[in-house]
Amino acid sequence: MSKKALNIQANLNITMENNIMTDLTKTIEAKSNQLNADDLQASPRTIKITKVTAGNADQPIAINYEGDNNKPYYPCKSMRRALVAVWGADGASYIGQSMTLYRDPDVRFGGIAVGGIRISHVTGIDTALTMVLTASRAKKKPYTVKPLKVAAPTAPLHEQGEAEDATLETEMDVLKVAMREAAAIGEQEFIAIWVGMTADEKIALNDYKEELKQQLKEGK
Repeated sequence: MSKKALNIQANLNITMENNIMTDLTKTIEAKSNQLNADDLQASPRTIKITKVTAGNADQPIAINYEGDNNKPYYPCKSMRRALVAVWGADGASYIGQSMTLYRDPDVRFGGIAVGGIRISHVTGIDTALTMVLTASRAKKKPYTVKPLKVAAPTAPLHEQGEAEDATLETEMDVLKVAMREAAAIGEQEFIAIWVGMTADEKIALNDYKEELKQQLKEGK
């Protein structure tokens, strides 16, 4: 195992060992009617889209998502171009898709690095997609969006039949599947899924941390 991989593993072990903690995430959220880059200061966030509507002159597209608390994500022009590249121009078709958002501290406004929201992973693609986006008026640079693997939703009870051996996946099963799939992709995806979980989900997985570590090791 490489030194870099060992460092990532060590950081992951520390993260998983510190599940029970006082979560300050909510205390640093910006008071606003939209998702802000500073809301992602603590960690990236994976969202599932529920609605895409017209915004305003400055922010023409609003993306609502599960648990958004009426704070939609307004993608900037470069991220709108990325979304069109991966999902097409019809915003209505985005509903049900998921993407991982993160804070890029190097985004500049008025010559000052203020930070901005960027998209790292999306569902609906099988391989990484690289495109050329405008970084500034005089500069373009490649931008890559990676595939996002999410656990399949559990079928409702009435759709599972009445067979005695029929079983319903628990939330824990879904979480474990998501982590196992992420481990098969690589360390960064594994960590991205982990940090995107809620504190309760991390606590719920505490009893399985040794199993998850082994899955990450086997996925290398």
